[in-house]
Amino acid sequence: MRWRERAACRGADPDLFFPIGNSGPTLGQIDEAKGVCDQCPVVEQCLNWAIRMGWVEGIWGGTTEGERRAMRRCEARQSKDAVTVVA
Repeated sequence: MRWRERAACRGADPDLFFPIGNSGPTLGQIDEAKGVCDQCPVVEQCLNWAIRMGWVEGIWGGTTEGERRAMRRCEARQSKDAVTVVA
């Protein structure tokens, strides 16, 4: 069974996971979507997919677009700062 078939959001209104904006009343919608993700058995697979795909709109794996962008920047910085030892 594919991870999407087991996702908690499968029966939810898709509009919930695609908020317009990230402030004001939209924050409640984001929190509600993340609440669904908190109960999801495949949240990690969902987040990994969204990060691998790059720029993906909406709430995936319990994260917003901005949160995933920050994760990718942090990961890129860590890769850049990693020291390579040549034997």
